[in-house]
Amino acid sequence: MTRLLALDTSAESCSAALWCNGEVTGTCEHAPRQQSRRLMPMIDELLASSGVTLSSLDAIAYGHGPGSFTGIRIAAGTAQGLAWGIERPLLGISTLETLALQAYLSSGAELVLPALDARMGELYSALYRVREGRPEVLLDERVHPPEELILPPLNDGDVLHGIGSGWKLAQQLPKAVRSRACEVEADREPDASAMVRLAATRLEAGNFKAIAYAIPVYLRDQVTTR
Repeated sequence: MTRLLALDTSAESCSAALWCNGEVTGTCEHAPRQQSRRLMPMIDELLASSGVTLSSLDAIAYGHGPGSFTGIRIAAGTAQGLAWGIERPLLGISTLETLALQAYLSSGAELVLPALDARMGELYSALYRVREGRPEVLLDERVHPPEELILPPLNDGDVLHGIGSGWKLAQQLPKAVRSRACEVEADREPDASAMVRLAATRLEAGNFKAIAYAIPVYLRDQVTTR
């Protein structure tokens, strides 16, 4: 039986989720600036309620970014510490890819543009086409001003599903982007319950890092207080 733990603190939420042989159990709470205090108790409560011990896990996954610089470091440090303690593989998962899967799981969206507010007048964004629950990258992750988002050539019938806090700046996006968006969920944040599904696929494929390489993905060098 494959067992995975995923955790994310890349935005204002704090979430953890378990994958037990295809079944997902997760917990998420709004905890701005409280993630470092809430994450471990949340993990302990999730494991206890599921009857799973830390040592029985096959791997640990975490949201490696982009997102809040402080939050990403909390998740990476916690995941690395847990993985080191039980000598298990570590999987870093994109928060933008996680949002793309969340859109697919909640509404069946196939063409998804996740965007997160990067502060300093910029967005973190990417573009995915989700096929059978597997996001395929159409535009790589990058940080940029909203007005500089340019879509690749798309089919005439393609419509966008926008998700993430970056869509609160929708009026600053180019008209060509806004006109494609059929649905927008600007209040959604990355959730470990979707992240753990991506992690299970990576683990099955053997796509994971050695414990020493829990590296946050910031997409830019400047750090702002989050």
